[in-house]
Amino acid sequence: MKARITLLTLGVDDLETSLAFYRDGMGWSTQGIVGTEFEHGAVAFFDLEHGLRLALWPRKSLANDSGLQVHSPAATDFSIAHNVASKEEVDEVMQQAARAGARIVKPAQKTFWGGYAGYFQDPDQHLWEVAWNPQWTDGGADTRSNCASG
Repeated sequence: MKARITLLTLGVDDLETSLAFYRDGMGWSTQGIVGTEFEHGAVAFFDLEHGLRLALWPRKSLANDSGLQVHSPAATDFSIAHNVASKEEVDEVMQQAARAGARIVKPAQKTFWGGYAGYFQDPDQHLWEVAWNPQWTDGGADTRSNCASG
């Protein structure tokens, strides 16, 4: 299997709230909620960079589609990293997330690996890391070989 990830789907408790967080609070572009004509079909998509997409889908719909039970989320199961070009940009994104309603779980600070990073949780407790890595000359958008997470 090739490592070709094209879509990340986040299970959410309230699709409207999560849509507002990412669209209105974080400023991401979307066509809004689509698929409402299908049972368990309502979903919102966001185009990310390099052809990657993010989907927000109700947890109950994801459970129905996968055949699994809905369980309580565990924020430490995984994190999503948003890498930026400077310490200042880390602070800007963290402030934007807080204004959008995110819970700041670790304010931005120097890291053990020589960078600068912080963590926030979206309305559904998904864990996001906002990081600057001084080892990257490309602004930190493509790879993450020197970091412990992401």
